[in-house]
Amino acid sequence: MELDDLDKRLVNLLQQDCKKTTKQYADSLGLSKTAVYERIRRLERNGVITDYVALVDKEKTHRNFTVLCHIRLAQHIKENVLRFEREILKLEEVSECFHVSGDYDYILKVHVANMAKYREFMVAKLTAINNIGSTQSSFVINEVKHSTAISI
Repeated sequence: MELDDLDKRLVNLLQQDCKKTTKQYADSLGLSKTAVYERIRRLERNGVITDYVALVDKEKTHRNFTVLCHIRLAQHIKENVLRFEREILKLEEVSECFHVSGDYDYILKVHVANMAKYREFMVAKLTAINNIGSTQSSFVINEVKHSTAISI
């Protein structure tokens, strides 16, 4: 689907705040409410807009200790890769998991309350997954930039 300028502006407005009314978006774009409503539905039908979510404050939910955990698998056969990915999907502490190239196979973004909780996560959950060859953890000192928006 090709996005025109109005679609792009609308998507950017929705990424900033998806709880506004259709009228508020219409006023910002100089369109009718019906035109904006139809554009939103078309963007959803075509998979440009995939979901609407609430963003949660990590500090207020005691998940402000962020770790980037690099994982190297011991063996790279298909069965082991798929098993590892299925197990990672079950871990609530992991907010993102990337299969990457380079020295490691995966990078996990983990949110926990503190170092003790991270150790508990590593010992009780992560290292319980078969086929992990090695891990390396980087602790986030300061989050310089965080955005859920995709620049369009």
